[in-house]
Amino acid sequence: MSGRYDKKLVIAISSRALFDMTDSHKVFEEKGLAAYSKYQIERESEVLEPGDAFPLVQKLLRLNERLGEPLVEIVLLSRNSADTGLRIFNSIQDYGLNITRAAFSSGESPYRYIEAFGCDLFLSLDAVDVQRALEQGIAAATLLPSQGGNEEEQLRFAFDGDAVLFSDEAERIYKQHGLDAFTENEKAAAKKPLSGGPFKAFLSALHNLQAEFAGSDCPIRTALVTARSAPAHERVIRTLRAWNVRIDESLFLGGLPKGEFLRAYGADVFFDDQPLHCDSAKDHVATGHVPHGIANE
Repeated sequence: MSGRYDKKLVIAISSRALFDMTDSHKVFEEKGLAAYSKYQIERESEVLEPGDAFPLVQKLLRLNERLGEPLVEIVLLSRNSADTGLRIFNSIQDYGLNITRAAFSSGESPYRYIEAFGCDLFLSLDAVDVQRALEQGIAAATLLPSQGGNEEEQLRFAFDGDAVLFSDEAERIYKQHGLDAFTENEKAAAKKPLSGGPFKAFLSALHNLQAEFAGSDCPIRTALVTARSAPAHERVIRTLRAWNVRIDESLFLGGLPKGEFLRAYGADVFFDDQPLHCDSAKDHVATGHVPHGIANE
């Protein structure tokens, strides 16, 4: 993260992730840019409904009230022009969201500004933009239409392990050679830390933000929710220890569906690389698909 944003947790959100823009996007797809622009300008005073990322953004921004200083920043990235984006900024103001930085790219992908803003995470409904952000080395996920939500004040993140927090080096062995080969490899490499995956830096940034709070008073909680089970658990534990990163809860599910466990944990958002696990999760919690690793090749 750039020194200009030292200590800050900076998260980029697309306008369609922050607000429900289903109707206006349908106008764009069916009638083109001119009709879309007219539609948005005519409705500048109409407040947009919250989108899938809206509750998460609210909780993130409330952390600054607890901290007493702005250590969390939300940056808006949008394919709108500044002209058609006025409705978006009006909606931001109406909801009282402290979002002041934005990039409006007039139809082009705004992903190229993610690194310049010093972002730790990018959330979007556009899978192509997400893939390009991942290629830049930025943690990114495609938000899926999800049900459920955590009404608690505490902000709860949940992560898959392989190909999300960790590289997909072990998962490749499983996909190519099966469970027995995977298990034997992980037993043999138990004391060798895994390489970092696309969300390693984001988890570290969260860990640093958690350190700003005292003990049990921390308003952020993290969980590892993985299909791994014993004896493949040891390498994961030793990897996190080597990174000097704390995970509050670790669930080793041995292939069980993750959805019910995520609901019980109360995740505000869950990140996984495998579409099958995302489908299980999205019926219970907000879910972000991370198109990275062998499962997405």
